[in-house]
Amino acid sequence: MHKWKDISQPLNENTPYWPGDTPYSYRLNAEIAKGSSVNVGEIRMSTHLGTHIDAPFHFDEEGKKILELDLDLYIGEALVVQVDVDRSIGIEALVDIELNGIERLLLATGKWKDLSQFPDAIPAIEPGLASFLAEKGVKLLGLDLPSVDYLDSKELPAHHALASCGIHILEGLVLQGVEPGLYDLAALPLALEKGDGSPVRAVLKRKD
Repeated sequence: MHKWKDISQPLNENTPYWPGDTPYSYRLNAEIAKGSSVNVGEIRMSTHLGTHIDAPFHFDEEGKKILELDLDLYIGEALVVQVDVDRSIGIEALVDIELNGIERLLLATGKWKDLSQFPDAIPAIEPGLASFLAEKGVKLLGLDLPSVDYLDSKELPAHHALASCGIHILEGLVLQGVEPGLYDLAALPLALEKGDGSPVRAVLKRKD
């Protein structure tokens, strides 16, 4: 029987974060070692740290926030695909993959090799890929990169193109060693009422 595989980045003080964003920190506000009856921790971090989802509100003032999103997006069958790309991920990278009926697509690029450091550059999703994926039925796009756009992008064309086609975004996955194929995916966000994004514990289980 296949077991669930964690494809999330561990959250700790060494988790790489967007330059200028809030890094992870954890401290105990109550400690058994200091006489308390319990240990009680406090965390501080960006909502876009590590493995996380973007709510449309992240890049659109009128976009949905976390609690307005359909949870079914983040639980169910997913296809993992390896893509060999350099600067961008376009239709040609996926044209030979059978995607009809695939609602959750996870792209393994292998371009974020050192997860102890924030990358200097990444390939971006070409905006034209969004309508191609939507026609196939894709509703969630995940990838092993911190963003679907170039790191220095201010206009965020891929974010907007995907949203306009009804495709939601899951970023920062850890897909090294994950074989291509069909899996069950669970990557639920926290119930952040006004959230623009949320860390997730993303896990996969191979389908027979």
